[in-house]
Amino acid sequence: MIHVYLDDFRICPIGFVLAKDAAECKMLIDMEEIDILSLDFDLGWNQPTGYEVVQHIISTRKFPKTIYLHTSSMFGREQMYYALKESIPADVELFGKPMPQQVIDDITKNLIE
Repeated sequence: MIHVYLDDFRICPIGFVLAKDAAECKMLIDMEEIDILSLDFDLGWNQPTGYEVVQHIISTRKFPKTIYLHTSSMFGREQMYYALKESIPADVELFGKPMPQQVIDDITKNLIE
């Protein structure tokens, strides 16, 4: 099981697999079991957004166990959050905000142990 961080600009946290674009993230969703997925919305000028990834998750029903939305785009955050909220299974956690530092610290600590 892996953790995935979708972003074209920010530094990927330790313990996460970086997906720099929507296509790469969708491939990881299709091929891997994902524990934590953290999504950005804006992925470069004229590029597919994080919302395309959300649509892929919903259409394939391949939901990660936990989803965070770390985007700075208020429009993108709302669009992704409400699309997921309407379709998400009861056992999946959805947070309309970035991961708390404690989550990142716990993942890093587990890598060391």
